[in-house]
Amino acid sequence: MTTPDSDHPRDFQSLSLQPALLKNLQDLGFAQMTEIQAAALPAILDGKDVIGQAKTGSGKTVAFGLGVLHKLQAERFRVQALVLCPTRELADQVAQELRKLARAIHNIKILTLCGGMPFGPQIGSLKHGAHIVVGTPGRIEDHLRKGNLDLGEVQTLVLDEADRMLDMGFQAVLDQIVAELPRQRQTLLFSATYPRSIDQLATRVLRDPVKVEVATAHTQGSIEQKYYRVENNEQRPAALYQLLASFDASSAVVFCNTKKETDEAAQTLKRAGFAALALHGDMEQKDRDRTLALFANGSASILVATDVAARGLDIEELPLVVNYHLSRDPEVHVHRIGRTGRAGQKGLALTLVSKKEIYKVERLEELMGQPITLQEIPELPRGFAPTRPVMSTLQIDGGKKQKVRPGDVVGALTGDGGIDGTQIGKIRVFDFSTFVAVERKVARKALGKLADGKIKGRKFRARIVGV
Repeated sequence: MTTPDSDHPRDFQSLSLQPALLKNLQDLGFAQMTEIQAAALPAILDGKDVIGQAKTGSGKTVAFGLGVLHKLQAERFRVQALVLCPTRELADQVAQELRKLARAIHNIKILTLCGGMPFGPQIGSLKHGAHIVVGTPGRIEDHLRKGNLDLGEVQTLVLDEADRMLDMGFQAVLDQIVAELPRQRQTLLFSATYPRSIDQLATRVLRDPVKVEVATAHTQGSIEQKYYRVENNEQRPAALYQLLASFDASSAVVFCNTKKETDEAAQTLKRAGFAALALHGDMEQKDRDRTLALFANGSASILVATDVAARGLDIEELPLVVNYHLSRDPEVHVHRIGRTGRAGQKGLALTLVSKKEIYKVERLEELMGQPITLQEIPELPRGFAPTRPVMSTLQIDGGKKQKVRPGDVVGALTGDGGIDGTQIGKIRVFDFSTFVAVERKVARKALGKLADGKIKGRKFRARIVGV
């Protein structure tokens, strides 16, 4: 497997991309390629199959996105590229990034097909056609089985975060989808980890691939790791509380191995006064959307999640990660802690370890090439009480389908007698709902402003949501 080095030019302008794409990259402020882009893009643009081992945040979406768009023929209104992702959250992110990269090419239609969304509107969208389809394996297979989707002219297949798709049990579904694709195509496979199952998948679906491996998007030195001894599982809830109290991070993700643990840990933290939310695969899509929006906009300070659910989590600054249990896979552990310490920030990763997990520690030491020392749980700080998040969230019952845009929401909140624009945080617009973060101290005033006013000339119901 090759790794990038100084021989790879880092300037996007060095690539043989369509002029319109190069100009758009310039307009977007993309000057220098990341490691995965510099290493993979020449092979991708040359039409070769590529295996890219890279963590979230490495810039892989831009790498495969530019490859897909470069050879797309806008005048041919057929599905020419299929991008498969493990979760709807990641699929939405990928589709947004592709639309941004495609701005300079007129009439490119990118369609998202994911589970958890109504089936009927997707059928209607497919009838109108698309150039690129981004989706989750289960829903793509549903549309293929019902004859709604034709993949006979696909030139490029992208498997994004393939390891997670296999972890979620999609192997048979992936094989069924691949069977519907032309044999003559380009296949790009990206994975954070490279277990044997990925190697087997690559052997089946790729032809003579170029293999590229890059380091994580952060330097290992930017993350401080601490490991703490617990006697048994009964001690974990109290130990988690003591760690969160001792390090008092403004935002933290707590990783659990099972859905049951996730729910129990989140409930324990909520009862203790933390603004905590659970995220796992059994939740309905609307609840997942709300949970992710609340955490990303700072209305909840702790997200307790399973590994699969946390994929696609788009948080720029995350000071703390806690492993409630050690992951069964040491490479997943490295991926977990890689969510903190990004973009030059310092990060902290705390892990609880019981006697029964010592064998996992030994495997982790082997992977990381350094010894791990277990510490005692720090004592609870005297007089500690969890602090409430600064932000609160309003949910508006209107979204993209009602043509609601972030600018419309800001206008509705800051009009006569409204709140100040500086008191508004992140705004996330979904198909049928919009989430807007406002400072907690003005949440009631903001809600009243929405109740009395209109957005796009229409009245929408709104309410405060959160923990």
